[in-house]
Amino acid sequence: MLDKSPDDLADLYTVDAVHEFPFSSPGFPPSYEGREAVRAGYRAAWGASPVQVKEVRRVAAYETADPEVIVAEHVVVGTTPAKATAFTIPGLLILHVRNGLITRVRDYMDGLGVASARK
Repeated sequence: MLDKSPDDLADLYTVDAVHEFPFSSPGFPPSYEGREAVRAGYRAAWGASPVQVKEVRRVAAYETADPEVIVAEHVVVGTTPAKATAFTIPGLLILHVRNGLITRVRDYMDGLGVASARK
């Protein structure tokens, strides 16, 4: 995310992974189905966005009863050059991982914060 590299991100996913956005933001689809959709979706989103991510703060990570599921809270800190102001956007990820690759992500983020940062 810091480097806005859709290839590096997509390479973390299985071929048939699903990345869901239950609280979808304007301009985002509800999900990406498959590694190549993750790659293409983030290439389009990050390529079109003037947002510069400065830091991703890990707030907390939680183990679950299922060893293949991790819950992680984070805060994205960045700037928008046109505004010259900083923003923070909280988020929560529920990650399903098998054999070191992501099989499913439920990506909960502040949709209004994302829309505001992108303007």
